[in-house]
Amino acid sequence: MKCGVVIFPGSNCDRDLIEVLKDTTGSPVTELWHRDTDLQGCTHIFLPGGFSYGDYLRSGAIAKLSPVMQSVISHAANGGFVFGICNGFQILCESGLLPGALLRNTSMKFSSKNVFLKPGNLHTAVTEGMAAETVLKVPIAHGEGRYYADETTLAHLEQNGQVVFRYCSENGTLSDDANPNGSLNHIAGICNSGFNVFGMMPHPERCAMEYLHNTNGRAVFQAIVHSALTTV
Repeated sequence: MKCGVVIFPGSNCDRDLIEVLKDTTGSPVTELWHRDTDLQGCTHIFLPGGFSYGDYLRSGAIAKLSPVMQSVISHAANGGFVFGICNGFQILCESGLLPGALLRNTSMKFSSKNVFLKPGNLHTAVTEGMAAETVLKVPIAHGEGRYYADETTLAHLEQNGQVVFRYCSENGTLSDDANPNGSLNHIAGICNSGFNVFGMMPHPERCAMEYLHNTNGRAVFQAIVHSALTTV
């Protein structure tokens, strides 16, 4: 398992992600600059949060044109693991690696706070080892986090188990009050039909170390490591 974090102009969660990956894998993490095309043998590619290219046009719309993204797309097409967080999720949707889109929050305001999540599918590389009753407290920080897809796409996601996280209350109940951005079906994270490309709006890397006084997000990275070690 070799992790690489793609860094775009405007990425601001790359260092957090690198530190968490170093800590959970016990190995160095490769920094991949957006202008490079060589993934340097990385098996697990991560797209961090932030405001790539200032989030001009739509969030992720310019970043998808970066040279590195063609390599990321090829990596994913060959079954390689790709995980986008917040802006990374937006970039994956803009690139066509994940279905749907992230629209402006229904409040039309930037939202930065802790929310609660529950796994939608316990048998994925980012939820492995979690229990059905698991509820994670994870921060969000976005203005365009409302997941949207057409009815056909949404139905396929649900039927195929591609919804990996949903917003919920502290006790695990799905409700509009617990949905911070108006995402359809309370969706906080999804994966592709091949179960190798993942995206989520909340920031597990911001709550995965003891010094942050919240380690709920560590479960996501532990799941990724466990999945990598058990995959033949």
